[in-house]
Amino acid sequence: QVQLVESGGGFVQAGGSLRLSCAASGSIFGIGVMGWYRQAPGKQRELVATVTIGGSTNYADSVKGRFTISRDNARSTVYLQMNRLKPEDTEVYYCNAGIRPSATMEFMTTWGQGTQVAVSS
Repeated sequence: QVQLVESGGGFVQAGGSLRLSCAASGSIFGIGVMGWYRQAPGKQRELVATVTIGGSTNYADSVKGRFTISRDNARSTVYLQMNRLKPEDTEVYYCNAGIRPSATMEFMTTWGQGTQVAVSS
């Protein structure tokens, strides 16, 4: 079984920083695009940032210039460095990755369990 395990969420004051980590484990033949999404209660899950295996990145307009996504392919891990946090960044953050469990299987979209980020004003 493949799983994504997130860490690094928590409580911070506005203007502060947090770093989220997400490590893939289990039967992994390959990992494609990795990313972070977030969801507030009663709202749809939205894209925060993605990174390809080659390091190309994409960000939501609301986080550009404040958040940085990166990955360590050797450790099957993706990171999200969040700086200058705002109260509106308060959401549950989910890690996402396209994972290929074996050479005979296709890439499967996999989600982490979510980690809460809370920013006070």
